[in-house]
Amino acid sequence: MIQMFKSTGQRFAPALNLDETFWLHLENPDTDEINSVVKQYDLPEDFITDLQDVDENARLEYDEGAMLIIVRVPVFYKHRSATVPFATAPLGIIVIPDKVITVSFYDNEVLTQYLDGKNRPFRITQQSFVLHLNLRTSIYYLKFLKEIDRRTANIENELHQSMRNKELIRLLRMEKSLVFFTTSLKSNEIILERMQRSRWMQQDSEAEDLIEDVIIENKQAIEMANIHSSILSGMMDAFASIISNNLNVVMKFLTSITIIIALPTLIASIYGMNVRLPFQNNPYAFLIVMGFAIVMSITLVFVFIRKKYF
Repeated sequence: MIQMFKSTGQRFAPALNLDETFWLHLENPDTDEINSVVKQYDLPEDFITDLQDVDENARLEYDEGAMLIIVRVPVFYKHRSATVPFATAPLGIIVIPDKVITVSFYDNEVLTQYLDGKNRPFRITQQSFVLHLNLRTSIYYLKFLKEIDRRTANIENELHQSMRNKELIRLLRMEKSLVFFTTSLKSNEIILERMQRSRWMQQDSEAEDLIEDVIIENKQAIEMANIHSSILSGMMDAFASIISNNLNVVMKFLTSITIIIALPTLIASIYGMNVRLPFQNNPYAFLIVMGFAIVMSITLVFVFIRKKYF
């Protein structure tokens, strides 16, 4: 789908034709839509087709008057069948004379406010729009990091109640999400620093100040992701040790019970043999043997308690 927007000065509104269009958005475009845009603006086809790869790296590329900026944006998968709840996907920003083209093959919330015309007002230029998209990306990273932290805390509470593999697997998925976030944020940081040094960015004096704020916001997201990742990694190691220790406690308890039960069983086995045995002619032989077995078992129980096996 292709959407066209014109600038009203500080916000976007739907455009009726290409001549008044400032921003052209391609959302999961098909082959015909890709070909029409490539032909209309004389763009390299791989500027758009490369974005179909969910693992496409963030990069900055120039080609005959067109500039491609690929940033990694956070994505939230709502369906439970997803391998990880949070991941990242590429968002393409193509800058050509008088126009900005965005391309997204994956659902993300970064563009939503701009598409709906509900973004905060700002002086719209190519440089400022690109930077606001990057700023919005960093804000959503921070938002999703808070959600990851909240979900991790809930899983931790569940782990206190039951040490099941299910909770550990959920923690592992959160850790994978944080790895995706950290890697993508660092690659975005490299692109922002390249943009800061570019002549194109220096053409807008206000954008030079804004890009510093965007870089700071991105660095903050990186720090938050690193902190959450370290906490989650330590938490998983701690719970793995707790589970292992609980297993040792259970095995120790079962071994102690087995030893305690083994003594009466041994005595009963001996007195079950068809040979001459002590007390076999005594009318209280059964009581004597059982009493002896019980005393031995109780003695072992006290020994194990003293050794803190229970």
